[in-house]
Amino acid sequence: MKIRRILAAAVAAAVTTPALLLSVTPAFADEKPAAQTQEKPSIAELELAAAAAQEAYDDAVAAESAALAALEALGSDTAPLAVAVKTAEAAAAVAATAKADADQAVIDAQAAVDALTEASTAEERTAAETTLATAEAAATTAGEAKAAADAAVVEALDARDDERVAAARKVSQAQKATKTALADKTAADEALAKAKEEAAEEGEGDEDCVPEPKLTTVVTGLPSTVVAGTKVTFNLRVTNGTDKTMDEVLPFAYVHATDESGLKDLDDLVHLQWSSDSSSTWKTIDNKNYMDAISPLKAGARADVKMRLTIDASAPAGNGVTFVAGDYFNDNGTCGGNPDLEGYEFMIAAAGSKPGKVDDATPSTTEPTTSDLKPQSGASASPVSGTLAATGSSDATSQLALASGAAVAIGAGAVFVVRRRKAGSHA
Repeated sequence: MKIRRILAAAVAAAVTTPALLLSVTPAFADEKPAAQTQEKPSIAELELAAAAAQEAYDDAVAAESAALAALEALGSDTAPLAVAVKTAEAAAAVAATAKADADQAVIDAQAAVDALTEASTAEERTAAETTLATAEAAATTAGEAKAAADAAVVEALDARDDERVAAARKVSQAQKATKTALADKTAADEALAKAKEEAAEEGEGDEDCVPEPKLTTVVTGLPSTVVAGTKVTFNLRVTNGTDKTMDEVLPFAYVHATDESGLKDLDDLVHLQWSSDSSSTWKTIDNKNYMDAISPLKAGARADVKMRLTIDASAPAGNGVTFVAGDYFNDNGTCGGNPDLEGYEFMIAAAGSKPGKVDDATPSTTEPTTSDLKPQSGASASPVSGTLAATGSSDATSQLALASGAAVAIGAGAVFVVRRRKAGSHA
């Protein structure tokens, strides 16, 4: 089941404004300020993106297969450049044989010249020398032919190897493209699956989660001015003003503060804690979990939660606001909560200040009246207090978190960001 929660990302108005001017947005709205966020893509748009990513991946796989096939083909003996290498090598072998034969003919002709004696005739000497000259010329020609054939082999080998290297590079590039396309496809598929899951979850629970203005949360005893370096205690009263029992009510609170300029966030210097009536243990509110559940909170019943606000002595003068609200969950799956997030404003005085007598902080919106509440059956006319569950903090997570970055002050106003969140075990 899903619920919707507001998180107030409040900012101080202007430097001259002494208090936060806050407006509470309905908790069950789903809009965000246009200047603060971008509209989420629809499922249809995500489906188109996933289909495009799938097509790109299929194309990349096909391109990789083609590149691998081309590289494999170049390794075959029948590849054109492989055939050219073989042809060049055969020609080089023929040229080498011819060169060897020519060199041997020179050797033989030289031997014949060396064998001439004084008894040899002039005709014999001329014939031997002519044979040697012819053999030497033939050897030179054969050498040049061999050199050209050897160069042709080198050229053929280079061409074959260059082609194979280029093909191998294409394979590498294709593999990288496939990896990138797969990552894009995976991201697109995950985004689509997440959107569908969220839509399914929203459809499962949101139809039963309704705004309930008669479930009220009221703060009393919070001073309108708190001095840095001090602690103040106050009370949070949760009231079921309906005529039906709420099986489980989950109250929560959140504090936000800035310096007087409204530009510096002081949230790290303000600490909000709570404690049940039956316990003296203070638990820090972490903006991620509800407080302990009130189980149950009967029709017309109330439950009080002790609260404590501590401001570090190092905190400068500034402005603060404590937000409170509550949600309920029934065993039959129905759920709901406050339609408004109530904000109680207070000022922060520098450490050592003497603010004097101050009034309680007041809500930034009109608190719904509970004067028409009917006493629980069998109870006295006085308010009936519910009991905080003793099972420890609920794991139903409201996942409250400030909008990223400081909110931007516009005029003397404050900015609120609506968030839709899961509710832990109720999700």
